[in-house]
Amino acid sequence: MRKSLMTALLCLLCLTAAASAQRKPVKIYISVDMEGIAGVVTGDQLGPNGFEYERFREFMTAEASAAVLGALEGGATSVVVSDSHGNGENLLLEKLPQGVTVVRSWPRPLGMMEGIDESFAGAIFIGYHASTSNPRGVRAHTISSARFAELKLNGKVISEAGLNAAIAGHFNVPVLMISGDDVAIAEATSQIGDIEGAVVKWAIGFHSARTMLPGAAQTLIRETAKKAMGRLGSFKPYKLSEPVTLDLRFKNYRPAEILSYLPGVERTDSHSIRFVGKDIVAISKFLEFVTNYESNLEP
Repeated sequence: MRKSLMTALLCLLCLTAAASAQRKPVKIYISVDMEGIAGVVTGDQLGPNGFEYERFREFMTAEASAAVLGALEGGATSVVVSDSHGNGENLLLEKLPQGVTVVRSWPRPLGMMEGIDESFAGAIFIGYHASTSNPRGVRAHTISSARFAELKLNGKVISEAGLNAAIAGHFNVPVLMISGDDVAIAEATSQIGDIEGAVVKWAIGFHSARTMLPGAAQTLIRETAKKAMGRLGSFKPYKLSEPVTLDLRFKNYRPAEILSYLPGVERTDSHSIRFVGKDIVAISKFLEFVTNYESNLEP
């Protein structure tokens, strides 16, 4: 009798532990850009003044939703979505899956990764593009196509995907997957590692591509997100050694001159500066300052 009771208690404890494990939160962070969305090729799709923008923000929202649904199907219990393109006000909130929360607008200390912390199990990048240093890729740029000609971290050229993976890695959060054109996916996996990739278009030039149709791209993203969740334990955070050195090259002359007046900023050539931060968070805040500060800010 005593043995039977002990066995029953052990079974109960096992069931309780299993139920507890099932209830353990699995938070996923999804950062969404627009240049890598299926069909996007020019500025006509990318901003409020473009004649196709309203249609393509629908497609952007649908690809973000596909990633959310794939993550949930793969075991995620909650999802934060970061609207990380342009003015940060692109995603149609009423068309996203119920239950997500959304990060919108700027500035943000962590840029395209604002809101991430140690509580997340993984990050997903949707609609991403290649870096400004890449000779190929649709709308290839890094943070600002108008301002920056090159961005390096610890001496290595980095893309937005690499920068954002490093921010996630600072909080011990691995990147699980990325979607975009074939060049962006190849560049990201070479920098970050063996993450899942959903190629939704194939670059021909800066403003041209062969592309999947929106519905097919959304199906692929949903399936890839679910597949990535099935590998959740195999991904490793992308970490940079600290302190972190940022080398930033501008397309124009004066930003390097003016920024060199700041303590801690070194002008390394006519168009370039160097800033050393204690970690990637300090680098992110510096980049946010560079891209957002205006002398007439009010209030």
